[in-house]
Amino acid sequence: MIDLRLLREDPDRVRASQRARGEDVELVDALLSADERRRSSGVRFDELRSEQKSLGKLIPKASPEEKAELLKRAEQLKTDVKAADAEQHEADEETRRLLLQLGNLVHPDVPVGGEEDFVVLETHGTIRDFAAEGFEPKDHLELGEALGAIDVERGAKVSGSRFYYLTGVGALLELALVNAAIAQATEAGFVPMLTPALVRPRAMEGTGFLGQAAENVYHLEKDDFYLVGTSEVPLAAYHMDEIVDADKLPLRYAGFSPCFRREAGTYGKDTRGIFRVHQFDKVEMFSYVAPEDAEAEHQRLLEWEKQWLTALELPFQVIDVASGDLGASASRKYDCEAWIPTQGKYRELTSASNCDSFQARRLSVRMRDGKKVQPLATLNGTLCAVPRTIVAILENHQLADGSVRVPEVLRPYLGGRELLEPVTK
Repeated sequence: MIDLRLLREDPDRVRASQRARGEDVELVDALLSADERRRSSGVRFDELRSEQKSLGKLIPKASPEEKAELLKRAEQLKTDVKAADAEQHEADEETRRLLLQLGNLVHPDVPVGGEEDFVVLETHGTIRDFAAEGFEPKDHLELGEALGAIDVERGAKVSGSRFYYLTGVGALLELALVNAAIAQATEAGFVPMLTPALVRPRAMEGTGFLGQAAENVYHLEKDDFYLVGTSEVPLAAYHMDEIVDADKLPLRYAGFSPCFRREAGTYGKDTRGIFRVHQFDKVEMFSYVAPEDAEAEHQRLLEWEKQWLTALELPFQVIDVASGDLGASASRKYDCEAWIPTQGKYRELTSASNCDSFQARRLSVRMRDGKKVQPLATLNGTLCAVPRTIVAILENHQLADGSVRVPEVLRPYLGGRELLEPVTK
């Protein structure tokens, strides 16, 4: 959540942020009004409680005539204090409810607009000219089936659409990707983590996934657990309700977990293969830093993602995501999009988001610097979303005979294998 003091001091900045996100600007005024009621009701409660305490000291010393009046006033105060307490609680709840609906403040350099209004910042690698090589590229599903690596038919039979099996070299390729990604992250100073896939409501709400993103979250109502869509959620909640010493920062974690997404609103999109699925595995980088270091850490996360995609020998571009496509928690987000030959366009493989103190405030994660205690900043960056990375590898490294060249960075994790070859039936 944002700082209420900032809201009071510069409401126009918050209105501009809401407008850039394409979200409700009137929410700002409703929140200002609720906050004013919260503060005034708090003052009223404190005044009544102070009078009540003072009266309690006077009654034992009062004369019989005065005591009757004081007792009468005390009885009225008891009623008034109870009402003021209820009003204060109601105003607190209303303020918090509205505050949780408000997205993070958009960074001033973020391009304004929707999904298609991003700005391309960099382009890396060379897109292959398959025509010059004398063959038409196959898509990842055709390649994967020929390699004995992907089975979507049985995935659909067992679990429904957008589910799949990785089999044989497909399973080995996932394990190689995960191990290589964790190795890179560990070398960069991240602590590897295996995180829970089920979290309580506060963890999901605290990271900002129960607002506009709630439709894509799986909820187990009987137990009131949520299935995570990213290990960002348990990593953000790892230090929930804790105070971290400033000299311990930055704290960097690399989480591996299964991820679950309903993919609501994507009917008809990416229905072939494993590009957009309901369950997948992912390696996620997560950083806790001092607020003044957040922008520099954001650039570092992006550099680690670029290093990873370069090691996989994939052509990709880096985009500055537009304000209306940020997600509630991010003030700014960079995506790395790999070239997918059979689609003839770049598609998102990784993202890096700066959430400033937005999540830390919601989860009560603070830092102590001397005597000063304040919320710290959190950032997250996808290092390897496995299925999409497999899609990009198969399509970009395919050969004319249907085999696929293994990028050098993965070969040590595949027993030195240089090629994935079609299986004979």
